Amino acid sequence: MKMAFSKILVCIDGSKYSSKALRTACDIATKNNSSVILIYVVDKSKKSDILAGTEYTEIIRKYAQEALDNAKKLALSYGITTEIIIKEGNVANEIIQHSKKIRADLIVVGNKGLGAVLRFVLGSVSAKIAQHSLCSVLIVK
Repeated sequence: MKMAFSKILVCIDGSKYSSKALRTACDIATKNNSSVILIYVVDKSKKSDILAGTEYTEIIRKYAQEALDNAKKLALSYGITTEIIIKEGNVANEIIQHSKKIRADLIVVGNKGLGAVLRFVLGSVSAKIAQHSLCSVLIVK
């Protein structure tokens, strides 16, 4: 049975892992004529000891916009136009909530390759998304 995905939410963080996830999502989108939404979530739980809260958030938001712009260019190289979203909060929760809001059929996320012990202790964003999402989740290694 072939699964058709009409709306794909791709998690972007500027890493090589999210870039690989995006390439995989673009391959799927091309075959299914899917719309692609790129999401970057600024993790509000991370703080900087050096920068004030608003200054830190501003720098991270600039980084997020740059990461999304680069992702958008990569998607365009596949002939895919995208919508970009920046959220702030708990990364996994924001991604899950946005996927529900837009009724995504598929969430594509990169796996940063935490070791088994670290993943057990810390958990991982991709694992939390897979566990709590209402739609299919593809974790790209």
